[in-house]
Amino acid sequence: MPWELWLIARVLERRRRRRESRSASVDVSKNRRLKLLLGSPPSELQKSLEDEGEAPSSLWMDCLSLCCGGRLRLQAQTVAMDFQKVFRVTDKAFLGLAGLATDVQSVSQLLKFKLNMYKMTEERDIKPKTLSALLSTMMYEKRFGPWFVEPVIAGLTEDNKPFLSSMDCLGCEMMTKDFVVAGTMEEALYGMCESMYKPDMEEEDLFETLSQCLLSACNRDALSGWGAVVHIITPKGITSKKLQSRQD
Repeated sequence: MPWELWLIARVLERRRRRRESRSASVDVSKNRRLKLLLGSPPSELQKSLEDEGEAPSSLWMDCLSLCCGGRLRLQAQTVAMDFQKVFRVTDKAFLGLAGLATDVQSVSQLLKFKLNMYKMTEERDIKPKTLSALLSTMMYEKRFGPWFVEPVIAGLTEDNKPFLSSMDCLGCEMMTKDFVVAGTMEEALYGMCESMYKPDMEEEDLFETLSQCLLSACNRDALSGWGAVVHIITPKGITSKKLQSRQD
């Protein structure tokens, strides 16, 4: 019958259109994922990383140091001046998180839970390299809806050798032997650290160098400031010092 042929043709046409729409959506998601993996994040990701991202910066020589600013902001509005962005993991390891404030708190709490489970199972503190691998796995698990944070891990190994790594929001690790920066003023920090970095510095020289780098970068970034905290890690212990910066 003609109406039966017409009905079959309509069904086939609907199936064809459905297949085309599915393939188009898959192509769009693949392109978006490819841009994310190639380091060209979507505007939503870039905006979230810039909205509340202060700059934890890390620099090490014989000893190791990690510092960050204390300002929490909503675009240009100051919300708090003592927001915690650097977390003490063990006696020889620190974690710095730059990015969206809610994700900073979520990642730090989730990591604290995993570290407690690790300590109960292994009956020992986690090593900095193992911590970096654990955090990288956590970040990669959320690759399709990532945490808007950029972690920085700084610590001393068992033989008191400095360990320094950072990663992006997808958990791609980068281990280095000089310095690493993250946050809104990373561009200003790169130039300062490259100019003032010297190997084999003493503890006091390291503190002075890192403090000058951070304060100089704060003066070049209108979104940063309101003081800073510097943590110095040595085989003898941890020293934390507060810095005063501009209050505008």
